[in-house]
Amino acid sequence: QSGGLKVMRRRPSAVMEWQRAILHLDMDAFFVNVYLLDHPEDYGVPLAIGGKPGTRGVVASASYEARQHGVHSAMPATQAQRRCPELKFAKADWSRIEACSREVMRRLSEFGPLEPLSVDEAFVDLGDEEVPEEIVPRLRKYISSETKLPASVGLATSKLVAKVASDFDKPEGCTIVSPGNEAEFLAPLPVRRLYGIGPKTGTALAELGIETCRDLVRVDVQALLPAFGNYAVVLQELAQGIDTRPVDPSPWERKQISTEHTFPKDITEREQLLTALAELCEQVSAELSNSSRTGRTVTLKLRWSDFTTITRQRTLPSEIAAAKDILHAATALLDRNWDGQAVRLLGIGVSRFGTKSQTRLGDF
Repeated sequence: QSGGLKVMRRRPSAVMEWQRAILHLDMDAFFVNVYLLDHPEDYGVPLAIGGKPGTRGVVASASYEARQHGVHSAMPATQAQRRCPELKFAKADWSRIEACSREVMRRLSEFGPLEPLSVDEAFVDLGDEEVPEEIVPRLRKYISSETKLPASVGLATSKLVAKVASDFDKPEGCTIVSPGNEAEFLAPLPVRRLYGIGPKTGTALAELGIETCRDLVRVDVQALLPAFGNYAVVLQELAQGIDTRPVDPSPWERKQISTEHTFPKDITEREQLLTALAELCEQVSAELSNSSRTGRTVTLKLRWSDFTTITRQRTLPSEIAAAKDILHAATALLDRNWDGQAVRLLGIGVSRFGTKSQTRLGDF
């Protein structure tokens, strides 16, 4: 395992001048380690949380023992088992995961303004600490000892660099990028490690011979303009670790309530799709009701047999929450975007939440 303290700095200064000090905490293999709290007998074995082989499910999280065999999240379960025949599969206990997440966030909020990003990662503003680099190793150990769950942390002057740093030395890593060393720290890393550079942008940069952050900083911005326009300047700033976003401690809320289902066999019959769609709409409606929410945007997700996936959405004139109204909107989306091809996965979601009384929809 890792777990060492890495401090990226040029000179052995006893005191660093932090204009901003932002910590990013990322729990290590969170779903797996929550499971191990209740199943210590499975420590050390290759483990995957998610669908079992033969069910067409996917891996939601993999232990580090499993990752050594090439198993990773979002991998089809059958493929994961081929890579690691001794792989053990377990179901995610969502209530336990959410309870552990709340405890992690509660403990983390003791150190400063907190911005959760998901159930297993968050930013903390450590700007009030006189010597933030000294408290970070103790913070990581405190979170792990109190929750019995391993974590990795990164400290930097920006969110972007702190997030990269927390992933730099996993598991149980602690990486501190001191002020002024952001660009040097990022230089050898692939551009895809940067928030804001996804697959399409990464591919476009690779076509220009740009693979690392160093490449991106050194290239003449004029060479980037034809492909990226004004975003070229932003890209070069990202590669230098320039990111002025503050930690936002406003309450974190889910942006969408959704569910999906992978079929045991591909579906080509409309009636079967509608039956499955109705069940998914009932589930989403129930969760909306439990949280006293309504929504205006309905999103349909379809995955074909070749794994091509599309999402289509419609924003409605009124808020809805009832299953029949969600189904009405979802059916319209299905009929506009499905022409009989085999469907492997079907999903439905509702977003743009409100809390107003639901208005019944007419045709739209």
